[in-house]
Amino acid sequence: MNAPRHGCFARILCTGIVCMLAAACGTAAPRAPAPDGAVADGRPADGMAAPTLPAPQPGTAVYAVDPVHTRIAIAVDHAGFSRAIGTVSGTTGTLHLAPGTWDGAQVAVAIPLDRLDFGDAPWNRAVAAGGLLDSNRHPRAQFRSLRVEPVDAARARLHGELTLRGITREVVLDVVRNGERRYPLPPFRQTAGFSATTTLSRADFGSTAWNSMIGDAVDVRIELEASR
Repeated sequence: MNAPRHGCFARILCTGIVCMLAAACGTAAPRAPAPDGAVADGRPADGMAAPTLPAPQPGTAVYAVDPVHTRIAIAVDHAGFSRAIGTVSGTTGTLHLAPGTWDGAQVAVAIPLDRLDFGDAPWNRAVAAGGLLDSNRHPRAQFRSLRVEPVDAARARLHGELTLRGITREVVLDVVRNGERRYPLPPFRQTAGFSATTTLSRADFGSTAWNSMIGDAVDVRIELEASR
């Protein structure tokens, strides 16, 4: 594929990351990070703090988002030929959750955009360039919940703020609560799992180039696990 194609294709990523949730189910559960992020002082390994949450409400527990079993996938139209797909792992953050209810539920995460992968090194380098994702200046996207709108015991609409490339917009995620129980393998931590979807507009986050090649709508799928 020639260079212009690489550049335009990668442009989709400038808005395609929402920030919360995709679970690779796995082998043994990894050791959970500290509740505030990847290290004990609450800051991820790259030194950038995840967005903060208010104090947990009574009855809620504090979970650490599992960066190994959380994954985000995006898909966007590529010149009408296919849906281009990229994924990112390594999300960190904090979840507040009470058993069996959405009351008091809150989440805040930091998403490492510099780990976004389209399965091709040239595409990934193009995405990181200053005119595209600009991951040197904006290596992380952030999401912080504002309120939860329950649909039923297992489903809710999560309203929150997504910050991407320095631009903050309100977004809404359709969330499914998959389960809350003790993980079946050592170290047997209490684990909660969620799936979520949303659709973003590239233009809302300042990505308006290559409109003839790249669709504006970016579909987002998130699978998240968190443990305590």
